[in-house]
Amino acid sequence: MRWRKLGRLFVPDGTRPWARTHAAVPTVELLDARLARVYFAGRDDQNRSSVACVDMALDGTPRVVREGDRALLAPGELGGFDDSGAMPSWIVRHGGEVLLYYIGWNLGVTVPFRNAVGLARKSADGSFERVSRGPILDRNAVDPLFTASVCVLPESPWRMYYLSCLRWESTAAGLRHHYHLRYAESPDGIAWRRDGRVAIDFAYPQEYAISRPSVVRDADRYRMWFSSRGRPEADTYRIGYAESSDGIVWQRHDDLAGIDVSTDGWDAEMICYPCVFDAAGARYMLYNGNGYGRSGFGIAILEQD
Repeated sequence: MRWRKLGRLFVPDGTRPWARTHAAVPTVELLDARLARVYFAGRDDQNRSSVACVDMALDGTPRVVREGDRALLAPGELGGFDDSGAMPSWIVRHGGEVLLYYIGWNLGVTVPFRNAVGLARKSADGSFERVSRGPILDRNAVDPLFTASVCVLPESPWRMYYLSCLRWESTAAGLRHHYHLRYAESPDGIAWRRDGRVAIDFAYPQEYAISRPSVVRDADRYRMWFSSRGRPEADTYRIGYAESSDGIVWQRHDDLAGIDVSTDGWDAEMICYPCVFDAAGARYMLYNGNGYGRSGFGIAILEQD
């Protein structure tokens, strides 16, 4: 399994107030067989995140054909779980609706920030309306610090793979969060049952951050790509890989991820936040490079020997 990079697709030019910088966590919605909408998190002059989009053609070499002219989901109300920003995480089509699972965040005092997961429905004009004022996945007795970065499969039951923060650590370089990926189930995609089951855990003693799961169900198994930090060879993000026969118990095979940093350029320092999808008879991966999305996002195509 090998991913061939097709290049960087998009980076904000700084002219949009809701996306002065960053195009983080690219999240795809297929509009038809040859056209996809890619949602991303841009940042404004106050460093707040909003969900924006570009349209990407898939006939021939993937390319951006349109940039959205407005924010589709802005930061939430003052004091809300998402008053500092909303970032896309996963799109689900179900029952005639398009659902956006998104990461909401606000600033902290003793720690820099706190995350939770919200849900929004796509409106007729292409923007998103929040399903509720509060999050659908927040800290609780099972996940006591914060939750974020979900992938949702509308199966029976619905499956969710999500980031759960385990602890904050004070280091010489500042505060460091430790989080891995957990598993939850739901009858409807809104109310989620969590028991602390771990999907992807740390594989190296120095590993401390596992995020942004992207799961594909193939005929023979489930496949997941994700981001991880703190490997022996590098402290910056790399993309990992795991497989499962039932979607619950996973085995990591990072050596089979099939993609790594480039020797130079926009994704030479880190590679992160994969979004894997099938379209036009091929399997693609959207991903971020240097600066957690500040350098934009690119695309790769899967090549199999």
